[in-house]
Amino acid sequence: MDNKYLGLTPPMGWNSWNTFTEDINEEVVKKSANAMIESGLHDAGYEYVVIDDCWSLKERDKDGRLQEDPEKFPSGMKALADYIHSKGLKFGMYSCNGPLTCACYPGSFDHEFTDAETFAEWGVDFLKYDNCFKPKIDGNILYRRMAMALRNCGRDILFSACNWGAENVETWIRSTGAQMYRSTVDIRDSWQSIKQLALSQISKISYSGSYCFNDIDMLVVGMYGKSTNQFIANSEISKCTDIDYRTHFAFWCMMNSPLMIGCDIRSMNEATKKTLTNRDLIAINQDIEGRSPYYIGSSPEAPREYFWMIKMLSNGDIALGAFNFSDKDRTLSLQLFDIGLPVTTGKCLRAYDCVNQCDAGVFSEIIVDKIKAHDCKIFRCKIQDLK
Repeated sequence: MDNKYLGLTPPMGWNSWNTFTEDINEEVVKKSANAMIESGLHDAGYEYVVIDDCWSLKERDKDGRLQEDPEKFPSGMKALADYIHSKGLKFGMYSCNGPLTCACYPGSFDHEFTDAETFAEWGVDFLKYDNCFKPKIDGNILYRRMAMALRNCGRDILFSACNWGAENVETWIRSTGAQMYRSTVDIRDSWQSIKQLALSQISKISYSGSYCFNDIDMLVVGMYGKSTNQFIANSEISKCTDIDYRTHFAFWCMMNSPLMIGCDIRSMNEATKKTLTNRDLIAINQDIEGRSPYYIGSSPEAPREYFWMIKMLSNGDIALGAFNFSDKDRTLSLQLFDIGLPVTTGKCLRAYDCVNQCDAGVFSEIIVDKIKAHDCKIFRCKIQDLK
């Protein structure tokens, strides 16, 4: 591969599925690419514009190649890729390791090298590779096969493996060559789903790092129940608040999860834009060393709903995250002894509040903070001498 830095930090972008599902077309993708530039998302680091399932015809052509749906994409995928590239963005697409995709379009099983060459010819930069209709063989074989095809197609294409956390994927996926991998079931636009996915990852906290990041699934920040798919929209469950979305985003950032936006970025409100473009949280997510955080709470195998996460950053800073996934306000305390900084060192922490983007003062010996229900606080700290 020519780009040795592909997947060095968690990928950032937008994916069509959560909002549009099968109702995707050329106009929506182009306008979303425009919105990524105009809204400041690209300046904040988002670069991939990814079309999910339902983009192709139901049959391959006479040569066995995938075909874009001419009604949905009349200009063709190559022209669409060129348009996205002209904006300084990167273009992503979707396929599946079975003979069919999840929505019953042609999958890439037994067509991996042909499809990789097709994607390269179209100018694709990112491939999300799903797990539906998978034959009864080990998934690692199928992900290795597509990874080899992509690495030999003549173009740098980031490989996003999406097997929903099946087959203990975290224990073998790095060896396939994937740059990111899904470790969860599909996210839904509800606090219950965000909480379920977040807590499910505590026991997998060390299975993520540079060139192979644990993808906790796409962001639902700013969706507010707007989706063409009612399973995703979760209309029967209480809607997320902006605080819920903010905690969702902060946890994904602390966990080094790829940041793939799922809302309609053409019509974001200011609260959504503020969360998604929080440069201080994004900087933690994109830290060049890509180190996993560690967890201070109860057992990782049975995590309680409120806890601290600590992440070592490349410049010597420390990120501290206090998360309250419970439905009650909680007082969380953290003894600095437990992160290796007892008072006997003569050191303390100068803290910056990344959520509210303001100075948070000095922490020494112990931190005690009241965290409201569903909320969080993220501090970026520098070690300094006690005065």
